[in-house]
Amino acid sequence: MYSAQISTQNAVIILVLFGIAWVGFGWWLGRRNRTIDDFMLAGRNVGLALASATAMATWVTSNTTLVAPQLTYQFGIWGMVGYSMAALGLILFAPLAKRIKSLMPKGFTCGDFIRVRYGRGTWYVFLVVSFCYAMGWLISLGMAGGILLNALSGLNYHVGMTVILAICVGYTLLGGLRAVIATDFIQTVIILCGVLFIGYVCWRDVGLTTIYDSVSREQPQLLNLLFPAAIMFLFNNLFFGIGEIFHSNVWWSRAFAFRDGIGKRAYLISGLMWLPIPIVTGFIALAAPALGLYPPSPDMVGPMVAAKLLGSIGAVFVFIVVFSALASSLDSLLAATSDLLTEDVYRGLISPDASNAHLFKVSKWVILGLGVVTWVLCLPRMTTLGELLNFTGAFVASTIWPIVFGLYRPRLGGLYAGLAMALGTAIGLVAYTQIGFYVAALTSCLVSLAICLVGLALYDDEFNWERLQRMEK
Repeated sequence: MYSAQISTQNAVIILVLFGIAWVGFGWWLGRRNRTIDDFMLAGRNVGLALASATAMATWVTSNTTLVAPQLTYQFGIWGMVGYSMAALGLILFAPLAKRIKSLMPKGFTCGDFIRVRYGRGTWYVFLVVSFCYAMGWLISLGMAGGILLNALSGLNYHVGMTVILAICVGYTLLGGLRAVIATDFIQTVIILCGVLFIGYVCWRDVGLTTIYDSVSREQPQLLNLLFPAAIMFLFNNLFFGIGEIFHSNVWWSRAFAFRDGIGKRAYLISGLMWLPIPIVTGFIALAAPALGLYPPSPDMVGPMVAAKLLGSIGAVFVFIVVFSALASSLDSLLAATSDLLTEDVYRGLISPDASNAHLFKVSKWVILGLGVVTWVLCLPRMTTLGELLNFTGAFVASTIWPIVFGLYRPRLGGLYAGLAMALGTAIGLVAYTQIGFYVAALTSCLVSLAICLVGLALYDDEFNWERLQRMEK
């Protein structure tokens, strides 16, 4: 029977201290925000160190610290390696970031690109896909906060989820992207040091031989490199990770915010820094049988093993590391989704003549509203984090080829791009329900690619790239 490693009282103290520190820091940074560019894009002047740190920290999410161990616990070696392949999303986005900045020096969101490049019909499809994904990711992050506190301290899931959401909404609301990027830099240092230390302790105290023997005895399929479901997950997760980054305004907003010439190098560095982290966090999950741990839910295995290895003091350390990972993603997603709702939905559909000063105010209300909606949707914990996230894979993988071809090939028309996203998503969801969550993104990506290739072959008109420079309405 597993027992909590941190007392409820200590967990509350940690949360209060973190809340005061991060919200206060967000307020201090937010004093410099004067315009909508300052709030949404940090003045479009982010340097290489902060740019690399924020991209890396944002990609180290609850997925990496909680879901990577879960998938290793379920799929074994390929679960661990497959999750690390998500680093290719950051690495492959590097040249796209440079292209985006050169094509749209005054752009705000990925929705701006889709609207100008493909037209309003495709733009509507893209917005649906983006918001479905964003809410799925927000919900997973909120759930992860509750799971974390429950696993480490026994604190009620709903209390932990509520407090972590409130802290992240608070400092994002006060500081905008400037606060998000600054806190990400600090969180990157904490995450890297913490994850490497936990992996070292696992290797030192349990040992590779003990881990191998226990897994071979109790769950031998986890060491089978021909485990069919795990192999399918490997390819599925590859396209899922690429789709997450290529389409999401989290990454586009950074491409716009980074200083000229920074984006490509920042994404390459962040991808290489991120690559080993799922390997380390996944590895510790394999120690669970050797430690006699059998988590009630597979997405609790990571913090349970780490807390068992490090004891009560170490559990505090684990909490700080995983909290940093959660916050670095939650704040980024809140800011980026708020930008999309403010720029594309409010200004694009509701109030086209809204002034920048008015949009500045609207964006803050949107962040607050997103926090409330996420909290409501997190109240019923209906599934595991891995299953929830892979459900959104059917949405995001359908956008890969419309984005790539749209940035580099002038002949793909809006009709085919819209169909690629709509049909790719629909068929991917069918595969999710009829086959399994580990094929949704793969199916969606292949369907989308086929439709885009047909469109490239049949569509004759060429897009004028200068329209993106002018940001046509």
